[in-house]
Amino acid sequence: MEAPKKISFRQKTSTECPVCSFEFFKEELFSGGGRLIAAKLTDELRRSYQVSNKFGKVYPMAYQVTVCPGCFYSAYPKDFPALDPQEIEKIRELTPSRKGAISKFFGNIDFNEDRELKSGAASYMLALDCYSLRNKKVAPTFKNALSSIRAAWLFSDLAEEIPDKPYKKISTFFYKKAYDFYMKVLDLIQTGEEPTDAAGNMGPDTDKNWGYDGILYLSAVLTVKIGIQDPDIIKRIENFEKSKKYLSRLFGAGKTSKARPTELLDMTRDLYDKINEMLTKWNEEITPKEESPQ
Repeated sequence: MEAPKKISFRQKTSTECPVCSFEFFKEELFSGGGRLIAAKLTDELRRSYQVSNKFGKVYPMAYQVTVCPGCFYSAYPKDFPALDPQEIEKIRELTPSRKGAISKFFGNIDFNEDRELKSGAASYMLALDCYSLRNKKVAPTFKNALSSIRAAWLFSDLAEEIPDKPYKKISTFFYKKAYDFYMKVLDLIQTGEEPTDAAGNMGPDTDKNWGYDGILYLSAVLTVKIGIQDPDIIKRIENFEKSKKYLSRLFGAGKTSKARPTELLDMTRDLYDKINEMLTKWNEEITPKEESPQ
């Protein structure tokens, strides 16, 4: 029987966890060889991939977060070793909590083993927990926004593969987290409270860094999908107006920009029109109608 084709490898140099000193060999995804066959881009800027005949279904997003198999401390590669003593203490104290949460949702996961969909989704849950304890110099809000949307995607994939588990509800939970974090990111960009240069690849997927444009666009997408559920119509209108303003910056109030990809501009225009329609409807609902003359 032919051995399964490998999609990943281990780094030759070990990585030492700054929290518990556990040493492990980080897993990396092989590039090329037909492992990733890019397909369409979704309206959330997520790249879909065709299933490879040789390698099956590959989830490149599952390999992005470095997780210590010993204490489950997790971070994006650049941030993994960059901990100060106060952060180490806080993250070490909450090791039982992290492990308990993963056990509750997934049972036993061994991060020494090769990544797959479950451990990939778990890695983003862990990243969110750990970045909530990090200082501003690593731009934790940016990282939490990115981790939330990726967690939402991978839990959605899990829900399709294992429909009898509550992964759809968990995906919805992380979509809401992503919405909250992306709204905060927009404010942070204006105030400069967190260094944007520390945000690194703003994704949201792994194939392309859409940068600030991607943040503006994705925050508007999440406003339409999640913000629409806000029962307070006034607050809802305010958030949609904000998203409309940000979207107008992307395409210059309808004028084509050669510096921006046509693909993003087309999706932005469609989203702008959709938001406009909703705002028109809601403003009509809250505007008192004039009484008919007797």
